[in-house]
Amino acid sequence: MGEVTVRYFAAARAAAGTEQETLTVATGTTVAQLVEILRLRSGELDRVLQRCSYLCDSIAIRDVATVIESGQTVDVLPPFAGG
Repeated sequence: MGEVTVRYFAAARAAAGTEQETLTVATGTTVAQLVEILRLRSGELDRVLQRCSYLCDSIAIRDVATVIESGQTVDVLPPFAGG
């Protein structure tokens, strides 16, 4: 078991109802499994997570099969508009 910090931004923050939280996850948990844990919390968060991208310790996650290590931070980033 290990702890990971999840930080939410923009619409993900609003849907989660918090800016960040620390979760205890099993050793070997992947980004995809973490997202599934988060999706089960609420319908609104589930809808937002379907469009999000993720960073792990400030590095973009290209493969959601990436294993999260204890102590790491996962950022949840919904699509941003801008120019």
